[in-house]
Amino acid sequence: MTSTNQASASGGGSSPHPEHLGHVIFITAAAAMGGFLFGYDSSVINGAVEAIRSRFDIGSEALAQVIAAALIGCAIGAATAGRIADRIGRIRCMQIAAVLFTASALGSALPFALWDLAVWRVIGGFAIGMASVIGPAYIAEVSPPAYRGRLASFQQAAIVIGIAVSQLVNWGILNLAGGDQRGEIAGLEAWQWMLGVMVVPAVLYGALSFVIPESPRFLVSVGRTADAKKVLGEVEGTKVDLDARVHEIELAMQSEHKSTFKDLLGGRFGLLPIVWVGIGLSVFQQLVGINVIFYYSSSLWQSVGIDPTSSFFYSFTTSIINIIGTVIAMVFVDRIGRRPLALIGSAGMAVSLGVCAWAFSYKSGTGSNISIPDTQGTIALIAAHSFVLFFALSWGVVVWVLLGEMFPNRIRAAALGVAAAAQWIANWLITVTFPTLSDWNLSGAYVIYTFFALLSIPFVLKWVPETKGKALEEMG
Repeated sequence: MTSTNQASASGGGSSPHPEHLGHVIFITAAAAMGGFLFGYDSSVINGAVEAIRSRFDIGSEALAQVIAAALIGCAIGAATAGRIADRIGRIRCMQIAAVLFTASALGSALPFALWDLAVWRVIGGFAIGMASVIGPAYIAEVSPPAYRGRLASFQQAAIVIGIAVSQLVNWGILNLAGGDQRGEIAGLEAWQWMLGVMVVPAVLYGALSFVIPESPRFLVSVGRTADAKKVLGEVEGTKVDLDARVHEIELAMQSEHKSTFKDLLGGRFGLLPIVWVGIGLSVFQQLVGINVIFYYSSSLWQSVGIDPTSSFFYSFTTSIINIIGTVIAMVFVDRIGRRPLALIGSAGMAVSLGVCAWAFSYKSGTGSNISIPDTQGTIALIAAHSFVLFFALSWGVVVWVLLGEMFPNRIRAAALGVAAAAQWIANWLITVTFPTLSDWNLSGAYVIYTFFALLSIPFVLKWVPETKGKALEEMG
């Protein structure tokens, strides 16, 4: 599935009539609920990690497999969502994702065994993967060209807001349970409520999908041109030549090259050099350890002697920092360029992670009797927040911008798929190894993440192209 990037001379530069803009924003926000659930479901597990370890009496390796299980579903969902949406439509795809999010929330909240919890995590991951593909594509296809860039940012904003809200909800539930992740509230343990509350936004996402229109591009593809014109009139205004817009979409679809994996082959190392650069960007984005913060931060702070209630609060504050950093990136990515922003982020992350590694080296004690000196503890907290800020204002946004721009038109779709797959694999690798690395040497784990942050600097300088101000057609 590809998004519509075309804009005709007659209607491409037009703005929707003022009374249509509110409708367009509503449609975009409704579709971005998938992004909110993406962020929420990805990070809500953070609050349940230690409770799951205790409830099922498991070690770090088994725990890591359960936490990372969602990523298997993510990869499958992302790989198949485009084909599903091209066959049954974007809206039906959203409705399927909403059902899967709802089922995952209920199943994860009421597991009867560890394997059962892992299965529900995979189902939730499949929904995340679908939402990660369908949301941006649908928004691009319904957005008027004059507003497409700003409206496309709704998806990323929704993801980081979802992460923050999940941490705030977890913190609130923990306080209701008296600071005990396994404390009972109305017959269920606190961690079960944390995972189950996602039913609310999942049901809302499903309900909203029934009141927003199908993508004009899909409608044209299945011959429903009258319906496509109606939707285009609602989002782009009646002053646009609707017949010309439909014809333009038809021409674009006819001329599109359906790129395949074969198109990516070439060069000395099997794949075209630009494809390896895309894979490198995706892998480095994960190997700096950002998802350790979003999946394990509560567990991380408890492992250095911070009480559960405070650790949950710090998880929420890092999510707020993530939102601030994302806004900074959205403001500056077109002003100072992709490469400079990535380099600033790499340098900032390397310093922050290095300071974390130093502070965690002062961890002492075993079992439940673990502590870190107050000075080092404070420095570690500041450094961890600094790391999230530098990641969010750079690699968190820049990688997706670059991946959308740097590939030639003839291979863009296939290359994006390979890069996204590499990102899920790297995410899985970091997620599944952290508990074991943490048990072995928490400071050592952060030394490894620091190394990758440093290594990303020469990678950007030598291989990553600057795409600021270039048309997509210029990427050769």
